[in-house]
Amino acid sequence: MENLSRKEQILRVSAKLFKEKGFEAASMRDIAGAMGIEAASLYSHIKSKDEILETICFKMADELIKAIDEVNDIYFNAAEKLTLAIKNHVRIITGDLDASSVFLREWRHIAKLKLKDFIKLRNRYEEGFTQILVNGENENVFEATDKKFAVLTILSAVNWIIEWYDPKGKMQPDEIAEHLTEFIMSGLKVKSIA
Repeated sequence: MENLSRKEQILRVSAKLFKEKGFEAASMRDIAGAMGIEAASLYSHIKSKDEILETICFKMADELIKAIDEVNDIYFNAAEKLTLAIKNHVRIITGDLDASSVFLREWRHIAKLKLKDFIKLRNRYEEGFTQILVNGENENVFEATDKKFAVLTILSAVNWIIEWYDPKGKMQPDEIAEHLTEFIMSGLKVKSIA
């Protein structure tokens, strides 16, 4: 962590504590203690615990949206786009399990003024997946399906990874993405593209 700025260190330590204790139970004093500094020192880098949560959640949302936008800009068929979207999602959430856990579990604690903006980003991300499914139907690659249900099922499956993924385990992110994609595609009844 020596190459990280003090603010980045605070975000990393906070994400770990929020994951372990939950946002509400973790205090600024806990964060300062984990960093080996006085709580007052935190405030020269960050305004509040709410700001820390917002930064973690919005940063993750921005990464995911950038990834889905890039996928939807590529001239692939829908099956290839969905495969890449799932792979990107898995890589992003396994890249920082602490921040991912906070993003997926603690977002409801974002202050009301910012919560609406965060929900808009989540919806925009879901819309990126919905667009892939719509394209898949139009391309005659996927069977017609309830898009909302399908997208929520896909995201539930990929987000569940934070509960069991072990970076030292047998399966690496790309392999996990490949297996998840196979299951998801079979549920969408992917038609032969030949």
